[in-house]
Amino acid sequence: MPVICIANQKGGVGKTTTAAALAQGLSEFNKRVLLIDWDPQGSLTISLGINPDTLPHTVYEPLIATIKEQPAPTIRDVVVHTQNPNIDLVPANIELSQAELDLVPAYTREMMLKEMLKPVLTSYDFILIDCLPSLGLLTINALSAADQVLIPLQADYLAMKGLVLLLNTIIRVKGRLNPNLEILGILFTMTNSRTLHSKEVIDVTKRAFGDKIRVFDTVIPTSVRFKEAPAAGETVLTYAAKSEGASAYREFTKEVMDNEKG
Repeated sequence: MPVICIANQKGGVGKTTTAAALAQGLSEFNKRVLLIDWDPQGSLTISLGINPDTLPHTVYEPLIATIKEQPAPTIRDVVVHTQNPNIDLVPANIELSQAELDLVPAYTREMMLKEMLKPVLTSYDFILIDCLPSLGLLTINALSAADQVLIPLQADYLAMKGLVLLLNTIIRVKGRLNPNLEILGILFTMTNSRTLHSKEVIDVTKRAFGDKIRVFDTVIPTSVRFKEAPAAGETVLTYAAKSEGASAYREFTKEVMDNEKG
């Protein structure tokens, strides 16, 4: 059962869209998936049609209990069932922004999420952590808790330049906190196949990193459906099932499944 952290310190690269779509894709293979919204903006929670500001409990509460070494609430207490019976969600809202400060004085502060996830590790086939656009303590916790990190990357030169900083962070976490952490791969998102720029960025990235890091064959296109789906409280795979974007994410899901098969 892999724990996959979806991370990139750059915002707007499709992390949340990828988390939701991959969860839906995995569910179509009859896999049980737990989504962890690890972003104070609560974008993943909102994307699944849930208002984070009306929830009685969010991920912040079991995190604080873990920091204070209290037995409750646990992560099980805040799990929300989604419209898909194979997908559960641990929601987040703006309260999680306080966690960066709460973690600072904590003993083994980088390992709190790993500890918090223990009660649910055997209950799901996949756990997907949707990270905030930052390389702060919350993201370090996600990397420390994960088996694999998936890097959504916009087919844009500046986004590619920021990749080096993220990779250096992953290397440090692997060296000091999580020796079993592996990079699942780079997934190009928001790609316009008609532009030379997108093709050049993909080619340069493959030349620079392809011998060490997997670059997924699937490329996610730019599509207005990705903006419409969250407004409808759905993933793009259910909102626009036959769209080019949905088809791309299904192909990507197959690649992830093939990777797990070895």
